[in-house]
Amino acid sequence: MELIAKYHVETDLPIQKAAEAIAAEQSTGTWTAVRGADNPLAARVILAEGDNVEIGFPEELFEPGNIPQYLSVVAGNLFGLGELKKVRLLDIIFPESLLRAHRGPSFGIEDARKILGVYGRPLVGTIVKPKVGLDPAGTARVAAAAVRGGLDLVKDDETLTDQSFCPLIPRLEAVMSALDRVETETGKKAFYAVNVTVGADKILERAEAAVDHGANMVMIDVLTVGFSALEELSRHLKVPVHVHRTMHGAFTRDKGHGIAMLVISKLVRMTGGTNLHTGSYMGKMARETLENDLSRDALREDWHGYKRVFPVASGGVYPAKVHGNLDGYGIDCIIQAGGGVHGHPDGTTAGARAMVQAADAWRMQIPLKEYAKDHKELETALKFWGY
Repeated sequence: MELIAKYHVETDLPIQKAAEAIAAEQSTGTWTAVRGADNPLAARVILAEGDNVEIGFPEELFEPGNIPQYLSVVAGNLFGLGELKKVRLLDIIFPESLLRAHRGPSFGIEDARKILGVYGRPLVGTIVKPKVGLDPAGTARVAAAAVRGGLDLVKDDETLTDQSFCPLIPRLEAVMSALDRVETETGKKAFYAVNVTVGADKILERAEAAVDHGANMVMIDVLTVGFSALEELSRHLKVPVHVHRTMHGAFTRDKGHGIAMLVISKLVRMTGGTNLHTGSYMGKMARETLENDLSRDALREDWHGYKRVFPVASGGVYPAKVHGNLDGYGIDCIIQAGGGVHGHPDGTTAGARAMVQAADAWRMQIPLKEYAKDHKELETALKFWGY
């Protein structure tokens, strides 16, 4: 069996020669002939056509369960090869022997829905804004106002961890206490994804402390902390894990070079994320539709028995952008808005209601303008930000 890696390659070399260089560099070879390089562990060129290359790596090259080592093979020194102008890792097809080494999410889409008691519609969430600068009490007020407006999830910003102006445990306790009050008053349940991102020596301890203090979801910045950290949390915690992709643009933005979001999506599902920011079909970070489609399907289609993962659309999303994202992602997704909630002229609760109303209009197939006639929060949002 083999692991198959698919690449886009731009080079002045004949594409077969470029493919052979990648196969050699990433398995047994080097820049010159050496004894023993031509052995059963040498990678082979499966396809070299146009600017597309597929390399087959013997499964024996990989240490099962060791995600960092997988990436060293399929996304290692090849990016520095002088003969190649650009290389983009497009996809990885994993052999069953490696898939068996990973359990996937402990909490998937169905588990999250069961916790919230929410079925038959997309989830709608927000990021606490301002991004940073609020103290624990201020964060709690914003979170409670959002959930009072009907939101299902409130998350920390990716840059907020355990800074002195808003320590993690006091913030968590304040937010969870506020959300408990909202639930008592309204019956509305919501997740709070508290950001536990920190170094490898502390992340599990920090996450477990958060759960001990009442966290019902944790969040990590997976590309800065690593896939193995996500896997460690998923295996040990009894709560879902929200996965942010901050720094992804360094890998994904250049369509000719780097690592595609599809690869990140597969690795997050293998290592245990419940939700993953994958990109928006409409919004300030919208990219190519195909990229979103591939990530969406990688998170939700049947794959090795892994639980399904929520794709998250975020970044410049507001009520008028909801329908475009739901057309792309469908019901099993999370629509996440920060400024599109808190920037509403009538405040956070009204902004939350407007987002929920926009999602309801999509679900009932009612045009936004029509639905807004009987829903003042949506009407105000559409007038303020546009249709």
